[in-house]
Amino acid sequence: MIDQPSCVSQSQVIPFISHSFDWYGVRTRSNRERVTGELLDAKGYETYAPVYRVKKRRSDRTVQVQLPLFPGYVFCKFDPQYRLPVLTTAGVVSIISSGRMPLPIPAAEISAIRTAIESDLSISPCDYLKVGQRVRVREGSLYGVEGILLRKKNDWRIVLSVDLLERSISVEIDQDSVEAV
Repeated sequence: MIDQPSCVSQSQVIPFISHSFDWYGVRTRSNRERVTGELLDAKGYETYAPVYRVKKRRSDRTVQVQLPLFPGYVFCKFDPQYRLPVLTTAGVVSIISSGRMPLPIPAAEISAIRTAIESDLSISPCDYLKVGQRVRVREGSLYGVEGILLRKKNDWRIVLSVDLLERSISVEIDQDSVEAV
C-alpha cells in the first residue's frame, strides 16, 4: 500500500494509469462522445470513441461528416477499483455495470472494431441481432415476414415455421434487410 498524505482523500488520488487494464463502456451525455473522450484523455486515461464518415446533404452542397459509431458511448481503460475520477468527468453518465461492478469489454472486440475502421471499408452502425432472435424483413420480396434469424456457414437465413405442422423452412436473406421485432 502506498502511503498517502493525510490531507488527500482516497477519492482524490488518481492511480497510475496503465495499459494493462480492461476496456469499459462509458455512457455519455447525448452528442458528447468526443468531448468526454478528450476530457478522459486529459486525465491520463486511454480512450477510444470510434467514428464513421457519412455524406450529409446540405441545401447548397454535400458534405462528409464524422458520426460516432456507438452513439452515447466511449470506451475507456481504467482500474475498476478507482472509477470515481471517470464517473466525475464532465459528460459521463455512467459506466456499463452489473450492479456496482463495471463489466469489462473483451479486448478482442475493441481490436476487431479498430481493424474494421482501419480497413477503409464502408462502415456504419446497424441493429444488434443475435442468432435465434425473432426478426422482421423490412425490404425486398419478403417485406413484413417475421421469423427466427439463423446463420449457416457465411449466410444469414430466416426460419419460417408452421407451428401446427411442426415444420420449418429457411430462406437466405441479406442481414441488412432485417430488424429486430
